[in-house]
Amino acid sequence: MMSRVQKGLVAGFAATVAVSILEAANLILGPWAVSFPRLLSVMLQAPDTIIVGWIAHFLVGTLVLGPLFAILCPRLPTDTAESKGILFAVGAFVVMGLTIAPMAGVVGERPVGMFFMQAGFGTFAWMIITHAIYGLVLGNIYGRLAGRGKEAHDLIHGNHHHRHGPYHA
Repeated sequence: MMSRVQKGLVAGFAATVAVSILEAANLILGPWAVSFPRLLSVMLQAPDTIIVGWIAHFLVGTLVLGPLFAILCPRLPTDTAESKGILFAVGAFVVMGLTIAPMAGVVGERPVGMFFMQAGFGTFAWMIITHAIYGLVLGNIYGRLAGRGKEAHDLIHGNHHHRHGPYHA
């Protein structure tokens, strides 16, 4: 039986693959926005080596965000695994946009700005959309791996007992 973290790894990998398909389409058919792997390569001070961004994208999406979601999922304040995934992923984007993205400009010569705004509003919107899709897939796969029954409930909602409804204490 897989542990919570292992389920998060699998879900994180699946979500990263799903978003990578969108990013590949953006690069091949567009670009309609600066791709996340391109932004990551700039943030990692390798602006001319997009493979660095792709590697970082897969490592963080699979090895960091997947397991972190699995740990935080029961504590997130929504009802479904998918909505928890979206909240988590958009929250991760907000944290990254407020911390890592602005710092990239401090240490490097090519700043991307807070929330990547130096790349334009289209890129900002693309980042929110792709992070929401990442979260949707992350939550869906994690929920499917969790299965049904009490164990699934505990993995998604926690093992605390609570009442449902607008007036619960």
